[in-house]
Amino acid sequence: MNANPFAEARIHTHAHLPVVAAYCRKMNLMAIVDSLVPSRMELSPGLAVQALVLDTLSGRSPLYRVQEFWQQEDRTLLLGPDVQPSLFNDNNLARALDAIYEAGPSRIVTEVGIHVAQEFGLDVSAINYDTTSINVWGEYLVCEDPSFSQGPKITYGHSKDKRQDLKQLMAELLCAERVVPIFSSTLNGNSSDKRSNNRLLGRVSGIMARHGLGEGCFVYIADGALVSGENLGKLAAIRFVSRLPSTYGCCPEAIDRAVEAGTWTELGTLAELQSSRRAASYKAFETGVTIEGQKYRAVVIHSDSHDRRRQKAIERKLESSQKELESRLKGFQHRYYCEQDAREAVRSLEAMEGPLHTIKATYTEVAVNKRGRPPKDGPRPVNIYHDLSWEIVENEGKVSKLRERAGCFVLLTNVPVESLGSKELLRTYKSQGTIEANFSFLKDPLVVNDLFLKTPSRIDALGMILVLSLMVWRLMERQMRLYLESEDKVLPGWDKKPTDRPTSFMMSTVFQQIMVAHLEGEAYLLKPLSDRQLLFLQALGLDERVFMTKVVPKLTYRRSSKPSD
Repeated sequence: MNANPFAEARIHTHAHLPVVAAYCRKMNLMAIVDSLVPSRMELSPGLAVQALVLDTLSGRSPLYRVQEFWQQEDRTLLLGPDVQPSLFNDNNLARALDAIYEAGPSRIVTEVGIHVAQEFGLDVSAINYDTTSINVWGEYLVCEDPSFSQGPKITYGHSKDKRQDLKQLMAELLCAERVVPIFSSTLNGNSSDKRSNNRLLGRVSGIMARHGLGEGCFVYIADGALVSGENLGKLAAIRFVSRLPSTYGCCPEAIDRAVEAGTWTELGTLAELQSSRRAASYKAFETGVTIEGQKYRAVVIHSDSHDRRRQKAIERKLESSQKELESRLKGFQHRYYCEQDAREAVRSLEAMEGPLHTIKATYTEVAVNKRGRPPKDGPRPVNIYHDLSWEIVENEGKVSKLRERAGCFVLLTNVPVESLGSKELLRTYKSQGTIEANFSFLKDPLVVNDLFLKTPSRIDALGMILVLSLMVWRLMERQMRLYLESEDKVLPGWDKKPTDRPTSFMMSTVFQQIMVAHLEGEAYLLKPLSDRQLLFLQALGLDERVFMTKVVPKLTYRRSSKPSD
């Protein structure tokens, strides 16, 4: 008799992937992809997509030796059917990517996004849009053919990563709740942000209608590239928030009005996370501007955390202003014999101004002994002179206004103040910065330059895989934070310090070396989960069964009005 009851057991060592698989099931990812991608392949497109999403979020280089990766994993738990690892060979995955491209990667992300918004209760009333460039190392000569149409045109363009030597493609994201993608697409490498915004504005109303929101019921948030005559024409029926570029003359005019009026509304700080750095404090001035005959609400925002480049520009202006006065003062007479002349010289100096400086002048009476032998009796005769001195000083009024202007930017919107006050408008626009964190998922050159991804169409399909991976990642993070907020709890974070802002990466480090034995149709944890692991599972809407059987998270808590990071 075998003394070891687990001698015949099948044992798997898990990390966080069973949690990822549970969220994929909640998203209905596999079924949605299969319903949209016609295929008669043995490896269904939905299965391929979920396998690649799990591979991407495994913490290793995605799409590298996928077949070997799935030989080691519990395929039944993570994927459903116990497919053979040999199905995940390069040829099958390439064919799956080709089928995905033919079906439309953007369409698939949109459909998954609609289901996710309903299933997870996403707030889609404010959506953030941005683009980024993705560098590639290949030549992609096929894109130089004038008749090329299979995927994004990979070519040279304006690189946001300062790599003008490399060809690139562009990627666009539309996100709800700041960071959860609900739409994505790959674009030609030479696409401009203005044109990209213009194309999406032609589609966004249709996308949001699928989410149950008509025009005027959502706010479109984008950076200054949104603001152009053609784009503003399409925004007549769409509420938007953007930054007014300084190239528009009405931008500095609005800032001048705010600075001259001085009637700011204090907004205080907006930082929601504690940091060792002092949080910037803001104030606002409501005004309006007219662009191509159309009036818009403009809110001048002042931050006491000035832009470094602007401060350097001010220092250069100060240096230039001082040198200008120093040049004009060269050769100016220092000594006067007549006090009246000295007074006139002081008035003349103090009337002299540079762009940012004035002169503070005075004169001092100086007695100088006359030449010759002094008399035996009485005081020695002297000559009385009047020596002039001056100092170049900053014009405090001009410099303070210049520094105040340097801390200003203008938000442009057609959302009425009754719907979105100055502070909430600023908070809404600042959410645009968080979308940048998403682009790191799309910028791995090892992924877009892999062995069988030599065609732009497959890169387009791969971009969809990465966006879906990002969607899962953000949803897990969102649910943990909502749970903690709803239950007024914290989790043991880095170095076991309490946190109410856990990240998915933090979660991925919590679940390591979890061993599960499968014996006679039953699954057993070989070691009980730690208290910390159980707390994270609870925040995710799961329990220890996620490592042993196919489950979906139970998400019973609701979003509050507090914005998330």
